[in-house]
Amino acid sequence: MRQGPEARAARIARNFLALGLLTAALAGCAPMRAQNPEGALRPVNAAADGADARVMLQGADVVAYFTTGSHQRGDPRFSSVHEQVTFRFASAAHKALFDADPERYLPRYGGYCANGIVYGIPWGGDADTWRIIDGRLYIFGGRASRDAFELDVPRNRELADRYWAQEVAGRHSFLQRAWRLVWRVPHYRSGEELAREVARARGS
Repeated sequence: MRQGPEARAARIARNFLALGLLTAALAGCAPMRAQNPEGALRPVNAAADGADARVMLQGADVVAYFTTGSHQRGDPRFSSVHEQVTFRFASAAHKALFDADPERYLPRYGGYCANGIVYGIPWGGDADTWRIIDGRLYIFGGRASRDAFELDVPRNRELADRYWAQEVAGRHSFLQRAWRLVWRVPHYRSGEELAREVARARGS
């Protein structure tokens, strides 16, 4: 018997959710544990590194974006743990700034690609592709993602804020990702569609 679109979508979603639950239950699922701490920063763009269970942004110094206007690698010697997530810094001075006011330096949307969060998808986020907007740090999953976000910054910030608050914050990153890759938001655009929009906006 042929299934309609809704039945097929429901079956695919059930398969994704079952896969997510199975994967999360397996021993040795370090990436999922790293991205989903029990504290207030769930989920986060973090990965295990050495003795640290979850290091934010592959060890990028989140303070350096503000003080030097550049992406810098942090040094494990200068580390702080905030809400079960390890942050690394290029200097003791940067560590001290973070310790005095962590909220000021936290990347928006857990350090995931801000353009992904526009679609409710916590995915990607390259520490060397970033922008500071109104005093907050935004990370992107590459130049194309940043270009797409910058097509309409106010609208995309509003959408990302809404989906982060209503769906992503506090949820398991893998399950949220699977959910929104199956049940896409009404305004979803593929990477190819966004690239075409960027090209049109630039007149190329």
